[in-house]
Amino acid sequence: MAKKRVVVSLGHDALGYTTLEQWDAVKETAKALADLVEADYQLAITHSNGPQVSMIHKAMTELRRIYPDYTAAPMCVCSAMSQGYVGYDIQNSLKAELISRGVSKGVSTILTQVTVDPYDDAFYDPQKVIGRHMTAEEAIMEERKGNFVKEDPGRGFRRVVAAPRPIHIVELPAIKALLDVDQVVIACGGGGIPVIEQKHTLKGASAVIEKDAIAAKLACDIAADELIILTGVDQVQTGFGTPEAKGIEKMDVAQAKAYIEAGEFEAGTMLPKIEAAIDFLEKNKEGSVLITSIAATHEALKGRTGTVITA
Repeated sequence: MAKKRVVVSLGHDALGYTTLEQWDAVKETAKALADLVEADYQLAITHSNGPQVSMIHKAMTELRRIYPDYTAAPMCVCSAMSQGYVGYDIQNSLKAELISRGVSKGVSTILTQVTVDPYDDAFYDPQKVIGRHMTAEEAIMEERKGNFVKEDPGRGFRRVVAAPRPIHIVELPAIKALLDVDQVVIACGGGGIPVIEQKHTLKGASAVIEKDAIAAKLACDIAADELIILTGVDQVQTGFGTPEAKGIEKMDVAQAKAYIEAGEFEAGTMLPKIEAAIDFLEKNKEGSVLITSIAATHEALKGRTGTVITA
């Protein structure tokens, strides 16, 4: 019997918010991922990178400020850096965890580029906040460079970039090739490196791609049987954060859309995950989506917690 092919999407809780937090967090994340490998899942892993890419962007901006001869690193380069070092920590921790369980399996990270449409509406109304707080004078300098900034009242200004929809995963053939020989693949980290096609070349875009959106696309493109989204809660809830909060064990796409219409899911947290589930299931009606936390993964695989979404 063919192994079940799964895309696992890791949120901020799986990685922490600093380098030291990440070292500790990935050790726990590796245990949940190893559980999936031992359950005979074939894994493609993607992950968030918000704190990591912001840290890199801040560091490179400060380097340029202190040493003017250095060229400031564009967002696409910061994204590539974050993919490399997050993937490095995940693959090493997962490999070590698998070896401790007597499992011999390759784990590889692929620096992944994802094409976007230069005319995507997101480029005309960027909303994704990145980087450090700036003074008003620094914000004016950023705007003179052609960048967008947004005021954070009482704290200063932050740079904002576009979050366009992903079109094509450039390294998809390599991802598929590794999966076909039963390797664990870490790819499309942080949404992938956003690039724009210009004739025969790819040019980095000043943007980020939402992690949940690329997880759904990757799952579709590799014909995954299941999309597993690991986040900060054991189950999706209605009335989240209120005394009436209630966990959802199962729902279908129609019910998910009704919950969205009713405003049950908060933008920027659970809403993108539900939208990603819908995107995947509308293209793969035989698939399923599981949303749960890192800590609850083992129990969720046994059907004891988590939220399962089907077409």
